[in-house]
Amino acid sequence: MSLTDKAIARIRELIQSGELPPGAKLPPEQQLATELGLSRNLMREAVKALVVARVLDVRRGDGTYVTSLEPALLLEGLGSAVELLHGDTLLELTEVRRLFEPIATSLAATRISDDDLVEVRHHLDAMRAARDDVELLNEHDAAFHRAVIAAAGNSTLATLLEGISSRTVRGRVWRGMVDNHAGDRTIAEHEAIYAALQRRDAPLAEAAALMHVSTTEQWLRQHLGHDATAGRPGQAGDGR
Repeated sequence: MSLTDKAIARIRELIQSGELPPGAKLPPEQQLATELGLSRNLMREAVKALVVARVLDVRRGDGTYVTSLEPALLLEGLGSAVELLHGDTLLELTEVRRLFEPIATSLAATRISDDDLVEVRHHLDAMRAARDDVELLNEHDAAFHRAVIAAAGNSTLATLLEGISSRTVRGRVWRGMVDNHAGDRTIAEHEAIYAALQRRDAPLAEAAALMHVSTTEQWLRQHLGHDATAGRPGQAGDGR
């Protein structure tokens, strides 16, 4: 571990212990460096790193503060990190989606409000209208799932799923371009999810979501295994 990493760890310990809670102002740089037994240069580098990680916020002329430490803030960079992944990671991301999204959909069924249902229904109707437009269909597909996950009321889960969504959405667009019947099947699967949510039936909502994600995963496994070049995600067909 480098000296800078050790300095970062010392500040993180203060935050984790509650000595510096969310929104707290850090002591002046020299004072904190002395208290932690660090040089001012190391302290400065540690603060810079924690600012990049959204743990600290430097307000010019005012000082350095601990951020809200909310999941949406701390996990904000997850999507960017996913975009930088190399190799055949699309299937791995789809597997992660299969593990988390059905559970989130099940939670949504027990917590969804009437207003939330209206929004989900709006995106389902938009998907039907965009049946023959792959890009627009998948745009509303993604919005449908965001609305469902938001209704689950778990911001950490919502942020994690949003972070992996960009790569998996592009995989779904690729499927729509290759498979002429994908649109009809996708809409039918979303109708099943909506019906379960409308009934507030958690097990049925989880099963419908699992079926939906598993269908996409199975299709990707078949086509990634047999199509090593043309239109493969990560190449021309992925839009990357």
